[in-house]
Amino acid sequence: MPSTTRPYHHGDLRRAVLAAAVAAIPEVGPAGLSLRDLARRAGVSHAAPAHHFGDKAGLLTAVAVEGYELLAEALTDAQQRTDDFHEVGVAYVRFAVEHRAHFEVMFRPDLYHRDDPDLLVAQERTGAALYAGAGSVPTGQRGADVRVAGIAAWSLVHGFASLWLNGALPPDVGEDPEAAARAVAGMLFRES
Repeated sequence: MPSTTRPYHHGDLRRAVLAAAVAAIPEVGPAGLSLRDLARRAGVSHAAPAHHFGDKAGLLTAVAVEGYELLAEALTDAQQRTDDFHEVGVAYVRFAVEHRAHFEVMFRPDLYHRDDPDLLVAQERTGAALYAGAGSVPTGQRGADVRVAGIAAWSLVHGFASLWLNGALPPDVGEDPEAAARAVAGMLFRES
């Protein structure tokens, strides 16, 4: 007679719960996540998420870490592939659109453990990728302070991405977030 119980060994349980969280966030928002619901979605015991992440903040910390790592890769790849800082900005917007769940968590430090060592490393890596791209813009176009130029660019693309995701931009912006981001990013660091 076949067994009707679930097997004890799930495989990569941590990854399964993390993937369930990323899938659930667009539906319920990061604050609306429930570890019990994620366990159900992942097909694991209700205690499994707490075993791997401790609490909801621990789970959201893992989502943020993964997001920062993915964003750092996207920014670095865009800079290396194109050597065009505007395309780094477009990569930022593309990341936000394609990884909305991560994006919604990463910039909400009230939801996760801000002092987590893995998070700090991932945030530093992302910042380094952003500022390296800003440093590639000629000084005459960005000014002498690379950090301020990086913050200006980050503010612009982050604001654009947030407005896009929330449907707050005028309809005539179009349907293509990357094309719209290119046009907006082109306003930054123009030649005088």
